[in-house]
Amino acid sequence: MLQSGSKIVKPAGEQPDAFEQSISQALIELELNSDLRAQLRELWISGAKEIDVGSGKKAIIIFVPVPQLKSFQKLQIRLVRELEKKFSGKYVVFLAKRRMLPKPTRKLRSKSKQKRPRSRTLTSVHENILEDLVYPAEIVGKRIRVKLDGARLIKVHLDKSQQTNIEHKVDTFAAVYKKLTGKHVTFEFPEPYL
Repeated sequence: MLQSGSKIVKPAGEQPDAFEQSISQALIELELNSDLRAQLRELWISGAKEIDVGSGKKAIIIFVPVPQLKSFQKLQIRLVRELEKKFSGKYVVFLAKRRMLPKPTRKLRSKSKQKRPRSRTLTSVHENILEDLVYPAEIVGKRIRVKLDGARLIKVHLDKSQQTNIEHKVDTFAAVYKKLTGKHVTFEFPEPYL
């Protein structure tokens, strides 16, 4: 429920914690003091989390509703820059708050009348998290390497044109993805194939 003077909407009955309130307050200040006022007025977040990405660095994950993701992505470069200034020394990442539905079984079938949409599968949600994470860069290729002990390593090839913008953040992206999905991922910027 959206409270007056707040930019955070939680599911019914949940209260935002102090960290989420601070993120909400920072977005309100940005809306009031910058030229982003018109675009930020209709936008809100659904949650925030702070994680440790190693070497003393922290990352802030801001969850937004899926329908508003495109609107946030239009402003994302400027929003990230402003929020990283405000929360100095912390990386800021925007992700859509996606829901996974369990795999249908014989026992569970009676509960849900509809077939599970592809967008609610574990694989689809994990792929979409990866795409949200690396925005504004595009994923141009992906390789999955299975080691002899069964461990999987995902190599993600990103668009070479965005290398200067996000190269310093790839360790943060890998740590955030590992924290959210439990999968190891590495990012590369290969030369384009002709």
